[in-house]
Amino acid sequence: KLEAFSAFLWKMIASMEHGSGKNSRMGIVVDGRKSLSEAMMTGYFGNVLSIPFREKSIGELKERPLSWVADEIHECLKTAVTKEHFLGLIDWVESHRPEPAMTKIYHSSGSEDDGPALVVSSGQRFPVSKVNFGWGKPLFGSYHFPWGGQTGYVMPMPSPAENGDWVVYLHLSKRQLEQI
Repeated sequence: KLEAFSAFLWKMIASMEHGSGKNSRMGIVVDGRKSLSEAMMTGYFGNVLSIPFREKSIGELKERPLSWVADEIHECLKTAVTKEHFLGLIDWVESHRPEPAMTKIYHSSGSEDDGPALVVSSGQRFPVSKVNFGWGKPLFGSYHFPWGGQTGYVMPMPSPAENGDWVVYLHLSKRQLEQI
C-alpha cells in the first residue's frame, strides 16, 4: 500500500514540473527494527532507519505508466529491507562516529538538473490512539517536524478512527500543495 501510494505521489509531483530534462528523487524511510532480531537491538537506543532512493528524469516519470513507477520503488526497497543492509549500515555508522551523517536525498547536488525530491515515511506503527500522558488519549497526532530543507516530506499516519484509513501529512512546496 505504501509503495503504491509513493509511486502515485512521485508521478503526480513530476507531472507538475515544466519540461522533462530535470531529475526527481523519491526516497522511502525503511525501519530496520523489522529486519534485525530482538537480541541484536538490545544494545541500541533510538531509530534504525535507512532512506533508499531512486532518481529518474521528469520526462520518464511523466511518460511511463504508474505500474513502471511502482516497480522502480519496489526495486529501490528490495535490498534496503534486508538484515544485511542494516548490519552494514550499523557498521558504517559505528565506524564514522561521532561524525554526523545525513542521507543523500536531503542534499541537492547543486545541478540545474535538480527537480523535486521527496521522502515518504510511515507512521503506521506509531500508536497514536494508545498514547496517554495522563489527560486522556489524543484525538490526532504526528511525529513529523519540518526541518527547513527543500526535500518534501510525506507522512501517512493511521486514522484516529482506527478503521484502516490514513491521515497524510504533506510537507511540500507551496506550489506543489496548491496543485494537489
